[in-house]
Amino acid sequence: MATPDLYSELLKDFRFREGLKACINCGTCTAICPAAEFYRYDPRKIVDTVQRADNDEIEALLKSETIWYCGECMSCMTRCPRGNAPGKVIMALRNLSIKLGYFTESERGRQVYPLTESLNRNILKYGYCIYPDTFVFEEHPESGPVWKWHLEHKEASYARMGANYKGKGPGALRDIAPEDLSELKAIFDVSGGTERMELVEELSRKKAEEMGMSMEEYRKFTFEHCSDVHFNSEAE
Repeated sequence: MATPDLYSELLKDFRFREGLKACINCGTCTAICPAAEFYRYDPRKIVDTVQRADNDEIEALLKSETIWYCGECMSCMTRCPRGNAPGKVIMALRNLSIKLGYFTESERGRQVYPLTESLNRNILKYGYCIYPDTFVFEEHPESGPVWKWHLEHKEASYARMGANYKGKGPGALRDIAPEDLSELKAIFDVSGGTERMELVEELSRKKAEEMGMSMEEYRKFTFEHCSDVHFNSEAE
């Protein structure tokens, strides 16, 4: 199947049209970017690449680690003298990378699967993207002994903070009614969220098979593994 005109595909995304108006390639976005301080990431180069509208260059970008370094903080937008937003360009690139299945070609891109699987699962099951009962300390030893103690004493801790943990009525961490969860599911269905989740799982399953892993092994590997090629500290 022939590669589509990727620049034209990006133009269909309103975030791309809003985020790239009249870039003069001054580099202000890179100077202010928190991600650029740590990662091998340069938003100025991202914008420069897409502005050339070269299909091969954009395809390489969609398959790269680079587009997954951005934290979407929009610091770039606050400082750009022309009102551009490389962060929005990144959103459009990520969306297209997932749509075309290119995200599985990079280590950081493959992390879309565990994040999609866990966060969306929590939203649909509990009504929260992050929920205490799904946090496994053994998977996050970096959280330290204080958080481990907190997890072992959740009810008392949340009560002291005024949360309504698993309770009825208003309050943080309250139990979300089944009818409200059904509404959330309907929103996912009509907005394309459910379809996107299914696409990510389908393409990730193919990648897992290619890597000789079960889906659980793939989820754990993509969530935990981080090679040392991403960071400026490792730059040659």
